[in-house]
Amino acid sequence: MQLQKGINHVFVQILDLLEQLTANHYRCPIPILSNASIGQHVRHILELFLCLDAGYEKGIVNYEKRKRDLDIETDKDLATHLLLQIYENIGKENRSLKLETSYEEFSSETILIDTNYSRELVYNLEHTVHHMALIRIGINTIADIYLPEDFGVAASTVRHRRKMIK
Repeated sequence: MQLQKGINHVFVQILDLLEQLTANHYRCPIPILSNASIGQHVRHILELFLCLDAGYEKGIVNYEKRKRDLDIETDKDLATHLLLQIYENIGKENRSLKLETSYEEFSSETILIDTNYSRELVYNLEHTVHHMALIRIGINTIADIYLPEDFGVAASTVRHRRKMIK
């Protein structure tokens, strides 16, 4: 499945990054990221995938009710373990789901939007790439760590850049 390959690609990049990071680099607040840490961005990525996995059986996904587990943002070994676990579980059959969400700042009233598992995987993949771009900015300010040229870059942008070079 092409979508799984895309998710695998970004997960491998995140795993490679986690291997290179010190625990301190993973946890430290980064001023250019509004004092968010690399760990907070990784936690956010992982929790959305975990929400999707939890909502699959119930048929309702609500990203707003995620746990926000501080252990994930401070323990890169736990993040690594969860990343591998999430990848093992994304091969589920596509099925209809409801996305439960709210877009009113001062109301807890939610709405249900028709979606499906594959569409939510696409959302999570795109969301992950976006956060990887932010992680790249943070890494460039705190550490001298190798990141692939396409780390945090959408596949469509990578394809476009390759066409421009030819």
